[in-house]
Amino acid sequence: MSRALHLAEQLISRRSVTPEDGGCQEILAARLKPLGFACETIASGPDNFRVTNLWAKRPGTSGRTLVFAGHTDVVPTGPLEQWSSDPFTPSHRDGLLFGRGAADMKTSIAAFTVAAEEFLAANKEPALGIAFLITSDEEGPSVDGTLVVCEKLKQRGERLDYCIVGEPTSVEKLGDMIKNGRRGSLSAKLTVKGVQGHIAYPQLASNPIHLALPALGELARTEWDMGNEFFPATSWQMSNIHGGTGATNVIPGSVVIDFNFRYSSECTAEGLQKRVHDVLDRHELDYEIAWVVGGLPFLTKPGELVGAIQQAIRATTGVETELSTTGGTSDGRFISRICPQVIEFGPLNASIHKIDEHVRVADIEPLKDIYRRTIEALDKLR
Repeated sequence: MSRALHLAEQLISRRSVTPEDGGCQEILAARLKPLGFACETIASGPDNFRVTNLWAKRPGTSGRTLVFAGHTDVVPTGPLEQWSSDPFTPSHRDGLLFGRGAADMKTSIAAFTVAAEEFLAANKEPALGIAFLITSDEEGPSVDGTLVVCEKLKQRGERLDYCIVGEPTSVEKLGDMIKNGRRGSLSAKLTVKGVQGHIAYPQLASNPIHLALPALGELARTEWDMGNEFFPATSWQMSNIHGGTGATNVIPGSVVIDFNFRYSSECTAEGLQKRVHDVLDRHELDYEIAWVVGGLPFLTKPGELVGAIQQAIRATTGVETELSTTGGTSDGRFISRICPQVIEFGPLNASIHKIDEHVRVADIEPLKDIYRRTIEALDKLR
């Protein structure tokens, strides 16, 4: 059995439903300390939602550092009776490794750990520093995990040059896609106010649902931007509308609308907020709105890191990689604030968060080799 596969199985066997780490980070620290990594545990959050973070760093001679970022927490299993095997007992069937977290993202963590071991075994005094930023709060609120560690590193003046986030990005075959950026996420809860009254006497009331509809229609039709060569156009979508008292003869006093922007680097959160307020004000609505910036957009253009991992994928698998910024958010949105080059790369993502989550066993060694070759390429840069 390969060392990467064995470590992946060890991690999968730990029950680490967010925010629990299940001892995964202890396993990693025990392997990294003998390699010269200084390992620090950074705990955060209230007692009923305690998050464990591991920051491990081994400096190089050049002052440059490559960070691998990952999360040991996993989403809940869902109905256990629907799993073909225990989600926390690594199982093999038809060339696949099954278990919660197999794809998202314990296999990536295992592969990068062994890649670092192999690289350091062959390079006793490398130019490139290597670090691990591992959290147990990626699948949860994400407020006591990578965000907290990045703020601490910024306060210390830590220099980070490159980051690989081990998200499962491959689609059809290993290496066919990496994420070199992500869209921003901006959410809002809009409350439009009216006057409650009897539905038979509308002249004595003011229906907030009727009042809100023209403005909502305009927002839905608005072209926010055209996107660019890396990002699709910004989208605005409503997710929930709540109005009414439950009675069929009452005009409600308010209606609440939840909506979200997934926005490109052509927009800013502040600019989008202003444009929404302009629409609502033009329609003369009486409203309140609460905004939440879920993540800022980030982009790593083709350069040292993208080139290194593209070449590593090509050398290992023969696959030409597609750059993409699609999908949701990741912890890359926090790391990009203190690191200029951030990409995401990992195994196939088809089974993530699903019953019988799995990875292809045949992909584990190539994944490890891609990570190792990327480290080697960045180490050679001067």
